[in-house]
Amino acid sequence: MADIKYEIIKEIAVLSTSKSGWNRELNLVSWNNNRPKLDIRDWAPEHARTGKGITLSREEAAILREVLEDLSLDELMGED
Repeated sequence: MADIKYEIIKEIAVLSTSKSGWNRELNLVSWNNNRPKLDIRDWAPEHARTGKGITLSREEAAILREVLEDLSLDELMGED
């Protein structure tokens, strides 16, 4: 399997941290020298390894933002 190259263009937010020290992060990432995309995935400390995640194009991110703005998380997920 070919090596996958990545460059984190901008670190945006750490969404959570697991007990093992991995962070679930929102970043702007260029994969294999392609145009950067918004990326949500788990990263090992120092970004040495990565878990499975999702990348979003500009258009997908815009749709997600619209949906989240109109969504009531309390109604959808209930109050903790």
